Amino acid sequence: MTNSKHEKVVIVTGAGAIADGWSNGRAAAVMYARHGYRVLAVDRNRASVERTRDIIFEEGGQCRVFTGDVTCAEDMRQMVDAAQDHFGGVHVLHNNVGIAETGGPVEASEASWNKLIAVNQTSLFLTCKYALPVMQAQRSGAIVNIASIAAQRWLGFPYVGYSATKAAMIAFTRNVAIQYAPLGIRANCISPGFMDTPMVSTSLTQAYGGETQAMLDKRHAQCPMGFMGDAWDVANAAVFLASDAARYITGIDLVVDGGLTLRCA
Repeated sequence: MTNSKHEKVVIVTGAGAIADGWSNGRAAAVMYARHGYRVLAVDRNRASVERTRDIIFEEGGQCRVFTGDVTCAEDMRQMVDAAQDHFGGVHVLHNNVGIAETGGPVEASEASWNKLIAVNQTSLFLTCKYALPVMQAQRSGAIVNIASIAAQRWLGFPYVGYSATKAAMIAFTRNVAIQYAPLGIRANCISPGFMDTPMVSTSLTQAYGGETQAMLDKRHAQCPMGFMGDAWDVANAAVFLASDAARYITGIDLVVDGGLTLRCA
């Protein structure tokens, strides 16, 4: 553990990983624990989220696991209840769950569009619906939502559903930020750029098979700093936005992309 404990409680959704390595959610859960938070690690894959819990335990942190579907209202109600039952409150809500599917309005199916809205957008509505009343009663809280630079830039391929839902996430966050500012609750987004995570590697393998490394090399080369970021870059930004060091920051979209969006093309 790197910092003194302050006994605050964080819910991290999507705290597992779809493959070996450090996903954004797993890294965030571990980083919060390293900064003294008690963590409710949430994922639909129990084995994966239990691995996150075990890492936190190995480092001396506190963590409980909740298995649920972020698109299910009852699961999200029970998730917030579990945080209160285990730890006595909810001080930070970290919304990490997200999926990406390619295609424009013609190529993408209606089922794909609806799935993206449910997972990337409705999940945010549901987690906030049940966490915000707890924060309001405490007169304090912070929400960190993981968006994407796809909300504001073309990334080289059609991503209409993903881009639309991530843009909606930023708008949602700004609305929550201004509504709840008088109540001591802050809400911010992080928009990662090209990140080297298990989700990216898995998607590239599925799409390109043996050309995965070539595609990873291409993504590294596209970044102004010469390399993609990783899950720890997002996790560090999240812990900052959740902390008292960011007490006067709300409603922002913090871009973590190594300068990628500074380019015109």
